[in-house]
Amino acid sequence: MQGGLLFLVILLGVGFIIFASAKLKLHPFLSLLLAAFLVGVLAGLPLTDVVDAVNNGFGGLMGYIGLVIVAGTIIGTILERSGAALKMAEVVLRVVGEKRPQFAMSLIGAIVSIPVFCDSGYVILSSLKKALAKRAKVALASMSVALATGLYATHTLVPPTPGPIAAAGNIGASNYLGTIILIGIIVAIPTILVGYIWAVKVASKIEVEGEDNTSLDYDEIVKGFGTLPSAWKSFAPIVLPIMLIGLGSVIKFFGWTGTFANILLFFGQPVVALLIGVLIAFTLMPKLNEETLTGWIGDGIKDASNILLITGAGGAFGSVIKATPVADLIQGIADGGLLNGAFILLIPFIVAAALKTAQGSSTAALVVTSTLIAPVLPEMGIEGQVPLALVVMAVGAGAMAVSHVNDSYFWVVTQFSGMKVTDAYKAQTAATLLQGVTALVFTMILWVILV
Repeated sequence: MQGGLLFLVILLGVGFIIFASAKLKLHPFLSLLLAAFLVGVLAGLPLTDVVDAVNNGFGGLMGYIGLVIVAGTIIGTILERSGAALKMAEVVLRVVGEKRPQFAMSLIGAIVSIPVFCDSGYVILSSLKKALAKRAKVALASMSVALATGLYATHTLVPPTPGPIAAAGNIGASNYLGTIILIGIIVAIPTILVGYIWAVKVASKIEVEGEDNTSLDYDEIVKGFGTLPSAWKSFAPIVLPIMLIGLGSVIKFFGWTGTFANILLFFGQPVVALLIGVLIAFTLMPKLNEETLTGWIGDGIKDASNILLITGAGGAFGSVIKATPVADLIQGIADGGLLNGAFILLIPFIVAAALKTAQGSSTAALVVTSTLIAPVLPEMGIEGQVPLALVVMAVGAGAMAVSHVNDSYFWVVTQFSGMKVTDAYKAQTAATLLQGVTALVFTMILWVILV
């Protein structure tokens, strides 16, 4: 099968994923898996090749990032249960100062969401946000949007959050996580700032019913968590793995060799670095017993299972697409001069934004988009650390735009802030659109500078 008919088949597969997930409420794992078989059969691939592509795509991707996702999710669970996430929030608040409460909430959200899902992070910090809003005498909606957008930025841009890791694995950039983390942080900075500005300028004008009657007290909330871990113990499970991964990337970049370099490369492997992070996170546990060593870790593994299945099914979908001649078609378009320079990044952004807006899940948008574009990147000459990292950023930017009523995170923000749905559209949905566009623009600027 060639030409426009093949594109039509792939679009039909994507359309099935959106329809099954958004309308039929079918789990994205099955949506992606069924779409993989649908595209393979309709594209005319031999049936045995379809099965092989599905199996190899699922298993191959798990071999790259499966353990990384599990380790990262376990770290996030321990940070949540031990109170370390709250301690990190306290530290940031002290550094930034209570005179800039919205900025403090944005930074708190950005840090917490690196290992913790943004939904969970918002719930964890919700009472702290309300108490701080009362203490600083600022609008609750403003604090809510500042926290929500801070969480959202790193959730879609900075590993070891599962979405960006999955996207990196799908496009063959799992060995460049250090570079992706660094560029992700760079792109996240203006993205966080845009959310903060929107929270101050727009969301501050929104009134939440009953916000003046809240009895929450900041000091009482902190005391309610009991004795919190120390600051260095709270940050270490995140900071040390990121430093090790980054150091490994530097050694690879400069081509350093020798015994010491090999040791650092070993510890800089994402799976090793994050397992070290898990071991360090054990020091945050109040007791090393069945409740923590089995219960907490078991809950982290359960949380990871969902994203593992979605990611693996996305890998199967991408593997089937790779088995079709679609890469040749895209190469023909690229040779025609229609896709050049930084404008190439518009393709993953638009695809991810369409998927995000249609079906609601940022992680699913990251997974599906990266599988769709993976086969064509080599044909378009996009390879190496920096270009692939920027592609991940473009996909992440699209996966931000926009969060609305079909997104669970939209409802978490709405319900825990007390905003009306119409106000949440103005505050949260519009903010996510601005964040996505900002992330794309800065990614394109970095492409011009670095590529």
